[in-house]
Amino acid sequence: MIRITQLKLPINHTKEQLEKKIARTLKCQEGSFTYEIIRQSLDARHKDDKKFAYTVDVMVPKEKQILKKVHSNNIMSTEKKRYHFPKPGSTELIHPPVIVGSGPAGLFCAWYLARAGYCPLVLERGEMASKRKETVDHFWKDGVLNPDSNVQFGEGGAGTFSDGKLNTLVKDPNGRNHEVLERFVKAGAPKEIVYQQKPHLGTDVLIGIVETLRHQIEAMGGSFRFETTMTDLILKDGRLEAVEVNHGEKIPAEVCVLALGHSARDTFEMLNRRGVYMEPKSFAVGLRVEHPQSMINKDLYGEEENEILGAASYKVTHTCENGRGVYSFCMCPGGYVVNASSEPGRLAINGMSYQARDSKNANSALIVTVNPKDFPDETPLGGIAFQRELERKAWELGEGRIPVQLFGDFRKDQASTEFGEVVPQMRGGFVLSNVRSILPKAIGDSIEEGVLAFGKKLHGFDREDALLSGIESRTSSPVRITRSKEGLSNIEGIYPCGEGAGYAGGITSAAMDGIKAAEFICEKFRNF
Repeated sequence: MIRITQLKLPINHTKEQLEKKIARTLKCQEGSFTYEIIRQSLDARHKDDKKFAYTVDVMVPKEKQILKKVHSNNIMSTEKKRYHFPKPGSTELIHPPVIVGSGPAGLFCAWYLARAGYCPLVLERGEMASKRKETVDHFWKDGVLNPDSNVQFGEGGAGTFSDGKLNTLVKDPNGRNHEVLERFVKAGAPKEIVYQQKPHLGTDVLIGIVETLRHQIEAMGGSFRFETTMTDLILKDGRLEAVEVNHGEKIPAEVCVLALGHSARDTFEMLNRRGVYMEPKSFAVGLRVEHPQSMINKDLYGEEENEILGAASYKVTHTCENGRGVYSFCMCPGGYVVNASSEPGRLAINGMSYQARDSKNANSALIVTVNPKDFPDETPLGGIAFQRELERKAWELGEGRIPVQLFGDFRKDQASTEFGEVVPQMRGGFVLSNVRSILPKAIGDSIEEGVLAFGKKLHGFDREDALLSGIESRTSSPVRITRSKEGLSNIEGIYPCGEGAGYAGGITSAAMDGIKAAEFICEKFRNF
C-alpha cells in the first residue's frame, strides 16, 4: 500500500478531481487503484486560495514498480495496522462485570466486553438518552434541576450535551482511536469523521448514536439499568464482593469498572471513605466567551460565511505575566452556552453545538489552570471543594440563571446593564451582572490579559461587547483514581477508567480508555 501526504486540492474539488490528482502523483492510470482517505485538513493560510490537504492510502497493482518511478518525500510504502482485542484470560469470573456510568468510557468498555462474551451490566444514575433530553429541555426552560439526570448525568455522559468533538491528542500506537471513530460510524455517525481534522457530531446526532450503541450492547448480551446510582462498595479483605445501588440493593460482583465522569462528586466521596486511593489533580476553570460566528469566519476564512467549510473554529493560548496560562477550550462554532449544573444551589456552564453549527455565535471556554496549591484543603477532594465554591458564587450571583457580562465591563469590574451587538445564544435563563466578582483575582486578571492578547491574533476577539459568562468549572476531573499497570485500583476488582478517574479528556480519549479497561478485564478473566 502506498501513502501519499500533502495532496492539496481547492476546497470545492470533486471526487473525480481527487482521483485524477492521485493518478498523476503516482503516474498511473485512473481507475487502476482504490484508495482510502486517512486525513483531511484545511490549509487557509491564503484566504483567497484555501485548500484541503489530504493523506491517502492507495492500493494499486505493481506497487514496487510505481514506487521506483516516483520520487517524493510525500510518497511512501505503508502497512495498514488494525486494532486487535485480546483473547480471554484464565481466571474464573462468576458474576458479570459491573460498569458504573454510561458515558463514552462506560459504553465502549461495555461494547467490547459484550462482544467478547462477558455480558456486562451497566449502571447509570441518570435517564436513557431520549428521556434525559426531555428532562434537560425542561430544566433549561423552567430552571427545575434533576440532580441525577441533567447535562452531566444520564445515558451518553456529559459529552452528549456538548459540541461532540472527536479529535484527541492522545498517542495511539494500538489503533484504539481509529477503532472508536469506526464504531461511531457504524452506529450512525457520518463516515467523514474518520478522516476529518476536527470531526464533530453535535448533540442532536449524539443522542441517536448512544442509543444505537446501547441496543448493540444489549443484542450481544449486555444489560443496562437506568436511574440506578452506585451508593457503596461491599468489600472483604481488600477485594470487591458486591456493589450497592440506591442505598439498598446489593449486586454481587468481582469486577467493577468506574467510568464515573468528572462530576460524580458524591461517588468520589464514597470511594474516598472506602479507602480507594485517589489524589487531587490539576484542572482548569474560567468563563465562556461569545463572539459573532461571522466575525470568527472572517478572521479565519477571509469571508463571513463559507458553505463548504461551515463555521470556523479557533484555538488560542497565552502565558500571562503572573505565570499562569490561559487558553481556549471546548470551542463550539455556531454553538450555545448551556446551563450544565448538577447540584442544587450551584451553577456550572458548558458549550454545546448541534450538527449544523448554525447558531449566530461562536463560543469557547477561556480557562486558567489551577493546581492543588490553589485548593482550600490538601485532601484528595480539595479540587471538588474549589469547584463547589465557585459554582455557589455563580448561582447566587445569577439567582440560578447564567450570569453574563460584556468584556468592556469585565475590565472595569462593574456589572453590565445592556447588551451591545452580541446577543447571548444560550440554553437556560441568563442575567446581566458582574461575572468577574465570581473569580479569584489571579484568574480574573489572567482572563482579561488573555482576551487582550487574543485580540492581537483574531481581530475583534477583545471587542467591548464580547460576552463572558460563568462559571466554567467542569473542564476535567479534579481527582485521579490511581491504577496499576493491570488497570486495577488498590482494591482488587476495581478498574478506574475514563475522564472521571483522571485518564481521559474528551469523548474520544474517554472511549479509548474504556476499551483499554475492557482489555485489562479480558486479559485476566474467562468469559461466560
